[in-house]
Parts: sequence; structure tokens; C-alpha cells
Amino acid sequence: MSDSTLPACPQCGLDHTYPDGDLLVCPDCAHEWSAQADAAADEDSGPRVIKDANGTPLADGDSVLLVKDLKVKGSSTVIKKGTKIKGIRLVYDNGDHDVDCKTDQGPFILKSEFLKKA
Repeated sequence: MSDSTLPACPQCGLDHTYPDGDLLVCPDCAHEWSAQADAAADEDSGPRVIKDANGTPLADGDSVLLVKDLKVKGSSTVIKKGTKIKGIRLVYDNGDHDVDCKTDQGPFILKSEFLKKA
């Protein structure tokens, strides 16, 4: 890699990075990261696959079951383990909360790691 193709530092955003073996190093903030992981992230331009707690890929419209009790943030409500949720919608741009759904308690955005495909 030449200096013109090196990525900016993901920590501080400055573009003074340099290679050091298999790592890229930022001299400004001393952050080090793998050049292979950075290249793999560039190649992964396809859609993200959202998987349930068992590793099964989920799709829009699937029915799922909760694998543990979930406390609703800012409320005393709890969604119980085993609750069946029908007609989920996958969300790709909301951090790690990637399933939009409606339950008897109302609409929620949940993490797929707490769901299993029904």
C-alpha cells in the first residue's frame, strides 16, 4: 500500500497513518488496527445478514420467539420469554437493534440475538 491509499485513522480521523507489518498505525493518537480487517470491511459491500440466537438467517415477515425475558427500557413492562412475534421487519441502520416488530405491549425494536425463528 502506498501512503495515498492508506485509510484515515478510525479513532481520530486523521490521515497520517503508516503501515507497521500487518498493522496500520496512527502516529497522532497511537491507535493500531489490522490492515486485513480494514480491507475485508471494504470488500463487504453486500447486504448484512441478520441472524437469530441460533444463527438462522431472518427475513422480513418471519415469526419469531423470544429466548429470554426482556425489560422495556424506561418502563416496568417485561416481554416474557416464549412470546411469539409475527411479521417482523428487519432494520439495517439502527445500530445493534435490528428487528422492528409489534407485540401486545406495543411496537418495539429488538436485538436479533434475543430471538429465534419460529
